[in-house]
Amino acid sequence: MGFDTDVCSGCTGPSAIYRCKECEGGELLCQACIVSTHKRNGLHQIEFWNGVFFEFSTLKSLGFRFQLGHKLGHKCPSPKPSPDDDFIVIHINGIHEVSVDYCGCYEREERVTQVLKYGWFPATPRKPRTAATLMVLKHFQIHSFESKTSGFEFYQSILRLGDNTGLQPVRDRLRSFMTMIREYRHIKSLKRAGRGHDERGISGTKPGECAVLCPACPQPGRNLPPDWKTRPEKERWLNRLFLAMDANFRLKRRIKSSEEADPSLNKGWAYFVDQEPYMEHVKTFSDQSQAKSTCSSHSAVNNSRLSEGFSVSGVGSVGCARHDCMRPCAVGDLQKGERYANMDYLFLLSLSQEELQELIDVIVSYDISCQWCINLLARMGNYSPSLKIDEARLKSFIYLVPKFHLPAHISSCQTQFSFNLHKWVGRTDGEAPERGWSHINPIALSTCEMGPGSRRDTIDDHLGDWNWKKSYTMGSSFLRRITAAVQESADQALSFHQFDIGLRTQPELEKKLKKWEMELIAWENDKTQLNPFEERVKRPTQDAVRRALAEEDKKALKEGKAYVLHTLFSASEFIAVGLDLEDHQRHAQIDNKSLGLHATNAQVTKLDYKSNGLHRRMVQWAEAQRDYMPSTKPLFEGEDMDSEPWDLPLSLPSSLPPSQFCDPRLQDLEWRLRSAQAYTALDELRRSLRLRAYLYIDKDKYSRGQAQNTRSNTLIQRASTKVTAAAAKYRAARLAIASLSIHYSESSWETDFPLLEDADVRSLQAEPDSNQEKRRKKTTPSEGRRKVSWIWGVLGDNDTALDSEELQDDLRIEWCKSRARANRWQEEVLLLQEEMERVLRFFESQAQSWKSRAKFQTQKGENDGRSAYAHQQAALQETILPFEFLWMMSLNHIQVCLGDQGEY
Repeated sequence: MGFDTDVCSGCTGPSAIYRCKECEGGELLCQACIVSTHKRNGLHQIEFWNGVFFEFSTLKSLGFRFQLGHKLGHKCPSPKPSPDDDFIVIHINGIHEVSVDYCGCYEREERVTQVLKYGWFPATPRKPRTAATLMVLKHFQIHSFESKTSGFEFYQSILRLGDNTGLQPVRDRLRSFMTMIREYRHIKSLKRAGRGHDERGISGTKPGECAVLCPACPQPGRNLPPDWKTRPEKERWLNRLFLAMDANFRLKRRIKSSEEADPSLNKGWAYFVDQEPYMEHVKTFSDQSQAKSTCSSHSAVNNSRLSEGFSVSGVGSVGCARHDCMRPCAVGDLQKGERYANMDYLFLLSLSQEELQELIDVIVSYDISCQWCINLLARMGNYSPSLKIDEARLKSFIYLVPKFHLPAHISSCQTQFSFNLHKWVGRTDGEAPERGWSHINPIALSTCEMGPGSRRDTIDDHLGDWNWKKSYTMGSSFLRRITAAVQESADQALSFHQFDIGLRTQPELEKKLKKWEMELIAWENDKTQLNPFEERVKRPTQDAVRRALAEEDKKALKEGKAYVLHTLFSASEFIAVGLDLEDHQRHAQIDNKSLGLHATNAQVTKLDYKSNGLHRRMVQWAEAQRDYMPSTKPLFEGEDMDSEPWDLPLSLPSSLPPSQFCDPRLQDLEWRLRSAQAYTALDELRRSLRLRAYLYIDKDKYSRGQAQNTRSNTLIQRASTKVTAAAAKYRAARLAIASLSIHYSESSWETDFPLLEDADVRSLQAEPDSNQEKRRKKTTPSEGRRKVSWIWGVLGDNDTALDSEELQDDLRIEWCKSRARANRWQEEVLLLQEEMERVLRFFESQAQSWKSRAKFQTQKGENDGRSAYAHQQAALQETILPFEFLWMMSLNHIQVCLGDQGEY
């Protein structure tokens, strides 16, 4: 391809050797034309034809000068060049050295003002020598929100866009660019909060005023109806404020800079609390004693390993539990785990806002609510007056545990603090903070290297963007949620109705149902009442049965009727020890299989010691077996001498064929012990599954790096081994019971001990898979849609022994849960309807607020711009969500589904 450099496309003159890489067409121009045509595009990239190829050039080298302080294209009569003709402008296409002329007229404006009016953001407030275009700052802000690009990475990208060879010398302006970004973020947040339309000015900004508020959460004076305080009691719960607390240990900060060198610009005006009073509180109460946990061991509370080498180990937060938004003045740095002093401050400060004082009904979701809320009132008594709220109000708060975290708690917590079982909470899951953290966690790699103030300001900006995105997507979100809720509410109501009718057809249960309903209502109103969701029939355990057998042996010895044929073991001891040996065999087999092909000497030695010990105990037991079961083949004879001890059959009564004689008294003893063993195995299985679920949660939240992940995976593998062993114990016990049942007329054993399939061995919640991609996919439905494995208390459909206390206990629990599911979905529909109306009121209120700001007057002739911006924001608030349309679409479905039924 040749180039005609003889004729200029602009003036038809000679020497057309210049072209712009960004203007369309790629036409060749002479020097005068290339400068003239770029009066409005002075930051375009230029190149010239050197006779062989196009070579890099700049408009500055061709004589182009930026004139500030005048209309575009007008020259100042007395221009003032930038000192040393040295000015750097950072744009989206590169970093440019340019020539700048300031206005030198008599009534000239400040140089900073001239730079700003041109659309550049100066790096310094006086005599600027560097600036960034507003376009590049906006580009970076949006890129950082969506792709989590760091300032350094974005700057390097800009540098390469200007020159990807690295051969053109460009002065480093990274530090200036980072300063401009931070100032730009701060000014934009003040502008969007309307601080330029307030007589108090920026210095009069109150805590939290720069935060983007959740439109759907109840806010007196903004989105609640005028009569919200006088609503009927059955409707007051619709005004509830749902809060969710959590900590994020990914948002750490290394020991960099200091508060004096790098203070925050926001000063508690957005989401992070004001650092000075917060740190004073933390230092005062850092040694606050925390009672020993009565629940599972929650390591995050006293987690210290994450703070090594870091000045901040993470952040704590308080957000709205239903809409995933972060609340104002509700985020603070953590120094050592989730200490109560830190989390108390954030929680109490987030509720100290004047407009929230009237809200009485508050639901608090926290993954350690069961422990944290116990002494909250007493701790609050020691805090400063700014953190104290009405004690009666605090006592009325309801504390629950997020649904995904709940299985890691003990069984009593799983009913006492469950969102699924508590009335008037809808289908709230309490896991809102986790969704917010997944959005912001990718910036952790860059914020951990920042100074304290710039880090907080950056996170504040990202949290504001998260809240804003949640706000303007609420229309489609609510429509999707209410459509699903209406259908699910109808399905769950029908399911409960069918279950209830089926139970009422049984005369044995009709009176029981009335009693269960009364107990459930009493417990929902007062958690100190008898809990209908907890088991009341205690299944026999192995230890209890063994103690009973020992008491029987003791009594028989005194009466001279003891069944003792061996000097070391009574008959009951003989069977009990046999079951213990069987259990040891199972564990030894698991250990043997886990060795692998490359086991270490220490691992092999450990298994050998275990094998030798098992062998000695089996030899001793085999001597008693010759006395109690002479018809069985003795252990360790013939070909069995070379077998591993875990492979030898023990020949207990249940393993003998029907044709082989065995003392019925031994069969009876084994039947009793095996039944207890099956119940004990189920308890162990449930406990191990709960432990494994907690370990998965702990690993996902707190394990970072190879060492910590290896440690967590090892613990999870141990828990999985326990699950496997417990399942094997239950199956062995059930197999023995099935074999022994032929000697009895007992027929209910199949109901008491259902078949345990592999699919039945699962937690109440979906557990992660070893494959990371599969872990993101749900493998089991949630509580609202679930089918619970029978191991958690729900038996099969073939239960006929309705007079069984165990079965009635299980039926009561499932009836209460089925009723709770139906009620929660009905409440969800009502809550969504209420929230949609609140969102409409909120944006209407915001529009009115901006219209009133449009009337703000100043003495500097700046009213036109401020008024235009206020009107623009008012129009945005009025059109952001077509909620009337969405609400009307859903209203008919809501009425058809709910009618006037009230609660189920």
